[in-house]
Amino acid sequence: FNAIADAALKKLDSFNPQDIANTVWSFATASVEAPALFNAIADVALTKLDSFNPQDIANTTWAFA
Repeated sequence: FNAIADAALKKLDSFNPQDIANTVWSFATASVEAPALFNAIADVALTKLDSFNPQDIANTTWAFA
């Protein structure tokens, strides 16, 4: 998961809302802590929040909970 987190950090600007939701959901489901990734995703997600559909919002907020 560390390699995935590192790769994701480099590409976050190109992530769409579903990419964001799926990424944080997968880390949370696997109980893998990745604070640097989650902090960066939080920043990116805020800039794209108006593009999130209800499922993206639900999955992302669940992962951060």
